[in-house]
Amino acid sequence: MKIFVCIKQVPDTETKIKISPDQTGIDTAGIKWVMNPYDEYAVEEANKLRDANPGSQVWVLSAGPKARVVESLRTALAMGADEAIVINGEGLDNFSTAKALAEVIKAEGGMKIIFTGKLAIDDNASSVSQMMAEFLNVPHTTVVSKFAFNGENVTVERDVEGGAKEVVQMMTPAVVGANKGLNMPRYASLPGIMKAKKKVIKEIEFASLNIPASDIKVKYSGMTLPADKPAVKMLSGDSSAQAAELVKLLRDEAKVL
Repeated sequence: MKIFVCIKQVPDTETKIKISPDQTGIDTAGIKWVMNPYDEYAVEEANKLRDANPGSQVWVLSAGPKARVVESLRTALAMGADEAIVINGEGLDNFSTAKALAEVIKAEGGMKIIFTGKLAIDDNASSVSQMMAEFLNVPHTTVVSKFAFNGENVTVERDVEGGAKEVVQMMTPAVVGANKGLNMPRYASLPGIMKAKKKVIKEIEFASLNIPASDIKVKYSGMTLPADKPAVKMLSGDSSAQAAELVKLLRDEAKVL
């Protein structure tokens, strides 16, 4: 059984983000890149499923610039994944990424379960897994916090609004989007890290997938950072004076009264 995991490399949340001079994206110089945190839960769940089903393999895939994306793939290998594939491409949007991942998974064959994170923390789009499932013509569900597999079906528990849970059963192959709480991702061991460094990562050029340029549907322009928050104002005087001044500021400056 082949278990696929689709991951994305994203800027670390503590990285200082700058906008590129042409305002079409972020300036990638000096950015620390990491595996998307929700994808760590996907890798861990794939490893657990593999361990419970002897003879299975975990294949991890990622699309993006090969020069940097392979680092996150090696992190997944160090966590226990068996094989890795990088789809080398620049300027891909969610639609073209989903299509590329689907094409590679179909070409590899043998898919049973495909894990993803519920969303990537850089764009919060939460759309690649759903579109990929559509291209593969398989069922999917996301925001999954519990997972079970009986050899044919998967049964998942997913989080819905208001703290409620929804139970979904799907025939395989199926796409499952992992949420926080699904498991506790393992740390990469030193032997795992050393083994991952020597692992050959399969490389596929995005151009070789014959996906038309028109399938890259999103372009960015005029990107800017949020405006700086105004300085905090401290109110002086007794409580009645502070209350009067607060009302005045809310009415005249904030204009919420």
